[in-house]
Amino acid sequence: MLELPLQAIDNVLRQFNVGQIILGVFLLSILGVLPLKSMKVVGLVLITFGAVFLLLPTSLAGGSMLFRIAGVGLVVVGPMMYAVAES
Repeated sequence: MLELPLQAIDNVLRQFNVGQIILGVFLLSILGVLPLKSMKVVGLVLITFGAVFLLLPTSLAGGSMLFRIAGVGLVVVGPMMYAVAES
């Protein structure tokens, strides 16, 4: 009964590498926490995904260093957003 949905998901995910999938989850999570109107939560999401992008092996990211550079940026910006946030 679950074969068809799993095969459909597998066929879609096969076109992307792990870095692109994590980037999509990152964007969805940012959109998910925006209605909370809490910059501290957004800062925590940035820190978390920055660490994930930094720890992601380059071989799983399609051989691109772009995700690692984005991780450094998120790890730098995330704590600043958390510290400056009032709520």
